[in-house]
Amino acid sequence: MFSFKITFALRNISSGLFIMLSLEEDQKFIKRTILLAKRGMGWVNPNPLVGSVIVKNGQIIGEGFHAYFGGPHAEINAIDNATESVKDTTLYVSVEPCSHQGKTPPCSATIITKGIRKVVVGMKDPNPLVNGRGLELLTNAGIEVISGIEEEAVVKMNEQFIKYITTGMPFCILKAAMTIDGKIATVDNASKWISGENSRKYVHELRQKYSAVMIGINTVLCDNPMLNTRRANKKCKDPLKIIIDTTGKIPLDVNVLKMNPQLVIIATTDKIDLQKKRDLERLGAQVLVCPMKDEKVDLSYLMFSLGKMGIDSVMIEGGSAIAYSALMNGIIDKVVFFIAPKIIGGRGAPSPVGGKGIPSMEDAIKVKNWKYQKIGSDLMIEGYIR
Repeated sequence: MFSFKITFALRNISSGLFIMLSLEEDQKFIKRTILLAKRGMGWVNPNPLVGSVIVKNGQIIGEGFHAYFGGPHAEINAIDNATESVKDTTLYVSVEPCSHQGKTPPCSATIITKGIRKVVVGMKDPNPLVNGRGLELLTNAGIEVISGIEEEAVVKMNEQFIKYITTGMPFCILKAAMTIDGKIATVDNASKWISGENSRKYVHELRQKYSAVMIGINTVLCDNPMLNTRRANKKCKDPLKIIIDTTGKIPLDVNVLKMNPQLVIIATTDKIDLQKKRDLERLGAQVLVCPMKDEKVDLSYLMFSLGKMGIDSVMIEGGSAIAYSALMNGIIDKVVFFIAPKIIGGRGAPSPVGGKGIPSMEDAIKVKNWKYQKIGSDLMIEGYIR
């Protein structure tokens, strides 16, 4: 009896150790899929970022990622890049393999026909056309399926896709740079440069990630920005430029219209002069006439319209007026603030969020799940409104 108990205990220990080592291996390879997936940042929208590796006897024999919208999915690229047969291997993929015919054939069917023995997934695909069906197809075909490995990291990486595919609305972040005393410009409206060089480089990474950048007309008139993406030694994609211009005040010779007017959307109202509207459209810009709310462009209607256009994500970089309006309209999902170690003072110097303000501290907008990190000489704080 004593010998039996020892043998039983050793088997339990051995089983537990095997499970632990197996989990560690799964985590290691899913982390690799996350790194691969991020190579598609900015190129696959509104699809998710997906990476995949194929493992045989503990070694990677193939890997791939979803590189561009409409192109082969990560699993197919990993299979095609494999250095030997993928039969009886384990396929790791950050997001559940698709089960439907879209711009490409269903990946689940290919995995089954290739004889892959096991599939490990970071997160289920919330797309209503998938939503567990891919995993079900694999399981029914006799393939071992494990899901939810490093799920939190995969979900965060794909937060804009998840919001868009489940609601039809763009994931929207509010970005601002301010001094340590809460100013975004001096009393004379000078704002270059509040944040440091490293922070400004990080903002260009965000522009690569998000489909569109939104600013108000006052930012156009004061700063005349280009709103393009500049990343050293990296291929870049310029975002769509959305200009909130209630009455159509935008000059025809500003930088955003000079560079690539086809990437510009002017969100305005019926207050715009019809000749100005025609002139903007002749340049190649799209003029989107929205209803008014509080004498301004209705931002909720605008977000709904952008979602219908297939725009999955928006970064608001404009001034204090548009920041307040966006927060009050409830369109902000996330905030990213850069705080520079500078003090400029000035009672009339603007802060990141203007408007009428919130009179009661109990009604203050709460930022949740926030975190901070040092970027160069600045402090970056990011968190979620919802």
